[in-house]
Order: sequence, then structure tokens, then C-alpha cells
Amino acid sequence: MGRSYIVEETVGQYLSDLSAKLKPYVTGVLIGQCSSQRDYVIRAVRTPPKEEQNENNINPSKLASIDEEWVTAHASQVSRMLPGGLLVLGVFIIATPELAKDSQNALRKLIFSVEKSVMKRRLWKPGEDEVSDRAALQVCSTTKKIVCRTYDVQDPKSSAKPADWKYQSAVSACWLTLDCTVNVNIHIPLLATSPNHDLEKNTKNGLNRWSKQIEDSVFLINGQVKDNDTELLEGLKKLRGSTQSSTQFSDVKVLTQLSQGSSHRSTATVQVCSGSINLKGAVKCRAYIHNNKPKVKEAVQALKRDIINTLSDRCEILFEDLIINEGLNKKNFEREYRVLPQRLFVPVAGSSVMLSDYKFRDEAAGEIQERFVEMLDQAVQAEDIHIAEEAST
Repeated sequence: MGRSYIVEETVGQYLSDLSAKLKPYVTGVLIGQCSSQRDYVIRAVRTPPKEEQNENNINPSKLASIDEEWVTAHASQVSRMLPGGLLVLGVFIIATPELAKDSQNALRKLIFSVEKSVMKRRLWKPGEDEVSDRAALQVCSTTKKIVCRTYDVQDPKSSAKPADWKYQSAVSACWLTLDCTVNVNIHIPLLATSPNHDLEKNTKNGLNRWSKQIEDSVFLINGQVKDNDTELLEGLKKLRGSTQSSTQFSDVKVLTQLSQGSSHRSTATVQVCSGSINLKGAVKCRAYIHNNKPKVKEAVQALKRDIINTLSDRCEILFEDLIINEGLNKKNFEREYRVLPQRLFVPVAGSSVMLSDYKFRDEAAGEIQERFVEMLDQAVQAEDIHIAEEAST
């Protein structure tokens, strides 16, 4: 028996609309959440067309014209816009019957390259007991027939396994929200021996050390430390009655350990530095968890990853912006304050889940709206953009 995918009904409608409009094929990513029993798919997002791409560039007789790098770059951008608990769960292709034979090979290649690209940027590694199956969804544009298979992305030689694809309404309407604010104060020395273009590398190394602190932190959920294997909802049903749909754990506190304790020996290293980077401020973090008897460890892991991702993604966005707009030369960085982009959230229709993005202070709402249309194929009203943080350096 393969994995089961519980899929939001609106995903089926979206795929159907795409198959009616786009020929001879269209690719995209599936967004959702893994759990030990089943996976949940709450969004499907088509790969945006390249500006120079038109129907003449696509060879309708084969799928070899799929731009793997473009699909992968889009998946990486999408993964930045997902709060804790959500991930790119797989890839889909909608194709004409003539291309059906090649679809599975194309999907297999895309799944492995997407996973590699997304995980390359992450400062955490998947646990041994984590679900490593990713979905390969093939849709026939003529008959609308769906074939879902999975590949184990931890095994490069993995072969396709059949999977169940079941539509359901309001899949994520009652998911649980975990919110916390983390005060960040990270000091990253810049070695005198390291050339200036290693700023980004040094920052990543510093964030790597900090991420290990977050991994080792203690999480208080509603003021309590809970055992990893207990159910997250335990003790709350009596308090809230049947109103689970509005359950929110807004009071999550993160306690980082100040020292490693006496059992760990540490050695001091003296290094000559030419400067340092200081990251300071309060970051808003959020994770969403399915409501099918979730365990405390699932919730804590999702929130930990969001804390780590949101800071590393912002630094990455800042460096990209500096390279595009200013070039990364040394004088730009002498005693300068740079404001990392602020986090914002946008609701998903029919769901308790909100998607995330980042904005610089001089960015207008229109630019954010354009980005959501391009990256997530979602129209967003300006009044639905919720800025979660004050701007801070």
C-alpha cells in the first residue's frame, strides 16, 4: 500500500482549469504537509512562463523542452514563501495523451532536482524518521485522468510507487497555528583572511551555529513543556469544547540554552578579524499543523524550522538585493546598517493557513501583489497583506 494524499478540492479545480487553458503541457509544484499516516495537499501552483517563452518554443512532440532549471528555481522561490509545517510536496505535469509516455521520466527528474535545490539552502537536515516520499502527479489534459506516484528523494535509485489521491473539502480549514516572536542578537566575526566576497558565506556559517542553538532550545506551548510524543491537543479539548476550528497556540516561548553544560568541553580559538556582522531584532515565526491527532514533536519541529528558515531566507534576499542593485563592494559595508526585509502574511481562501513573504521598506503593495501572482498564481488584495513585524536592523 502506497502513501495517501488528502487533497483540497480547490486543487482539483485548479488543475482542471489549467488543463483546459495550457497546451501541450504545463508543470508546477504541490504544496502541503507530511505526516506519518498521510500527506495533505492544500495548493498546486503552475510554473510561471518565461518572459521570452511562447508556444513556438515548445516542442509538442516531446517533454525534453522542459526547462529543469526554471522549474527548480520557481520551486525554491515558492519554498521561501511557506511558513513552518508547509513544504513543496511534489511536482505535477498536465500533458496531452501523446506526451503521457514521457511524463513519468520528466517528473522523476524534476522531483529530485527540486528537492536538491530546496534542501541546499536549508540550515537543517531532515530527521531519519521523516517522510521522504514526494509526489509525482500526472494529469491527462484530454481525459482528466490522474496518476499519482511517489519517489523516495533520499534514495537516488528509488523507483515509482503507486499512491492514493483523494479529494476532500476544507482540508486545512481547521489547522492549528503556532506563533512566536524570537529576539535575535547574532554576532558573526569576519576573518581578516577571508576575501570580501565571502560576506554571504560568513553570514551563513554564523547562522549555521545559531541554528544549532535553536535546534537545542526548549519550547513552551501555552507556558508548558510537553513531552514530544504527547498529543498537541491533549488537555485543550475540555477547555475549548468543540471549537477546535479556532484553536491557536499564540503563546509559544523559545528558551535557548546559555551554555553547553559541564559535560561538554569547549576550546577557545583566537582569530584575527577585519570586522563583524551583527543581526539584531525581533522576528515573527509561525507554523501550521494538521488537526488529525498531531504530536507535540511535529509542532515543535515545524516551528523550529520556520525560525531558522525565516532568518536565513531574509539574509539571502538581502544579499541578492545588494548584488543586483549595488554590487557587493567593501565600502558599502563599512559601519552601515542594513534593514532585513519584514515578514508579511497573506490568507489562503477557505483555509486557516496563511502564506508568507518579505518586503523591503521601499517596496509598494503592488510589487508584493505581483510577486504572489507570479510565484503562487494567487491574486492578493492590498488590504489582505498583513505586515507581521516592525522594521528593524
